[in-house]
Amino acid sequence: MPGLRVVPGYEVCGIPAHQGVSETQRKGSHVIMPKVEQSSTIPVPVPDHKELRLRTGTLMSIIRQTRLPRALFE
Repeated sequence: MPGLRVVPGYEVCGIPAHQGVSETQRKGSHVIMPKVEQSSTIPVPVPDHKELRLRTGTLMSIIRQTRLPRALFE
């Protein structure tokens, strides 16, 4: 399985936006994108930083919370 690339925060926000998860608010340097499921809403905070890396776990956490395929972020 290929590794995740280093991506800027604005690009990470664009991937869920194409899948129907949109930005609702900004708080400091973070963008809050709620993932609406059947009976719940999961707030997904995305840091709006220059680069997000796999080794910090931030990008993997965003992938888990949005429940989008990892292949979209590779």
